[in-house]
Amino acid sequence: METTVHEEMIAMPRIGDRAPEFKAITTQGEINFPSDYKGSWVILFSHPADFTPVCTSEFMTFASMESKFAEANCKLVGLSVDGLYSHIAWLRTIQEKIEYKGMKNMEVKFPLIEDISMNVAKKYGMIQPNEATTKAVRAVFFIDPIGVIRALVYYPLSLGRNFDELYRVVLALKTADEFSVATPADWRPGDNVIMSPAGSCAKAKDRMDGKEADLECEDWFFCTKKLDKELILNKVLKRDAILN
Repeated sequence: METTVHEEMIAMPRIGDRAPEFKAITTQGEINFPSDYKGSWVILFSHPADFTPVCTSEFMTFASMESKFAEANCKLVGLSVDGLYSHIAWLRTIQEKIEYKGMKNMEVKFPLIEDISMNVAKKYGMIQPNEATTKAVRAVFFIDPIGVIRALVYYPLSLGRNFDELYRVVLALKTADEFSVATPADWRPGDNVIMSPAGSCAKAKDRMDGKEADLECEDWFFCTKKLDKELILNKVLKRDAILN
C-alpha cells in the first residue's frame, strides 16, 4: 500500500499526454482546467509556499511579464498547496510592500490555485517526496491550445526559475509548429532554424551539392535556414503586438 501511495504522489504526466483535468478554486474564481483555456497556450506552474522569498521573486517576475506572454497567446496559472486566503494575503503583500529589482506595486492578475488537498499537485507529479511531502516543487508545464503537454521543467525548492527561458520555450514551440522546423541550442527569434534531415540519399546529395540554395549545410543531416525575426514574431505573437 505504501508503494502505491508513493507512486501516485510522484506520477508525472509526459510530453504528448493530455493535460490532466481538474476543477479548482483560484484567486480569480473557479476554473475548469484545461477546458477553460482551449485556444490558448498555458503555462501551469507550481510553487512551494506563500510568503516565501524565492516564490515572491518569481511571482513578481511573472506578473511583470504577463502582458508579454499574453502577446504570445499564452496564459499563466499558478498553484501551491496553501489556501485561498493565504494566497490573497500574500498577493496583497507583494503589491503593497515588496520591491525587487526595480519591480514594485506588482499586481498578480493571473489565477493562483488553492490546492490544500494536494489533488492537483499529485495529478501533475508536483509533490516529490525526496524533496518535500507537503510542498510542491517548482514545476512548469507548457500546454498547447488543444490541451496537450508540449514541454515540462522541474526545479527543486531552492532554485528560482529563469523566466526569459520560459518565454523562449513558448516562442520556440510556436515557431516549430508554425514553420515545421526545429530550433537549435540557445535559439532566439532571428537565429537560424534547423531543417529535418534529408530523407533519402538523393536528397542528401542535392543538399551537399548546394541545390537547395536557402539552406546552410554542415553535413547532409545538419542543415539550417534563415527565418526572418519579424516573420516569426508576426506569426507567433498577436497581430497587434508591438515588435521589439
